[in-house]
Amino acid sequence: METNILYTHKDLVEKSKSGDRNSQYQLYELYVNAMYNVSMRMIGIKEDAEDIIQDSFVEAFKNLTSFRYESTFGSWLKRIVINKSINHLKSKKIQITPLEHHEYHIREEINEPVNTIDIEKIKKGISLLPQGYKQIINLYLIEGYDHIEISEILEISNSTSKSQYHRAKKKLIQIIKTL
Repeated sequence: METNILYTHKDLVEKSKSGDRNSQYQLYELYVNAMYNVSMRMIGIKEDAEDIIQDSFVEAFKNLTSFRYESTFGSWLKRIVINKSINHLKSKKIQITPLEHHEYHIREEINEPVNTIDIEKIKKGISLLPQGYKQIINLYLIEGYDHIEISEILEISNSTSKSQYHRAKKKLIQIIKTL
């Protein structure tokens, strides 16, 4: 028997659409931790991420009638969380780092094999990146968005997304080598 992943938790979503608070709570419990992690990777401040998650779930449940199973509920919700996180960063005037203002002397490659790099070093390195670079790395490497999607989300050109990502990756390699 083949199941369609787009309809994951369909019964809970449909009951939530009709206002069933118990179903809404169950959806919340299923997704809150994953969505919190998404927001924390982007925002980095626990309290702000918690606020964003609460606002995201309120918005999701308020607009649940517009959910049409064109994607999974989780990816629809994740898009809301990412947009709210980006709007939060914009409201705090934390912008993507303009490329022309930063020149880094970056080594071209890592001298040690990639599999020997400790994951904690990578996490630490990402946390030390400038906010704009961190945002691109999170959206591309961790969240899995492509450059076209990132350019739409951040309202930048596709080529800016690509070049920002490559510079962020080089900066991350440089940071990891010093850890």
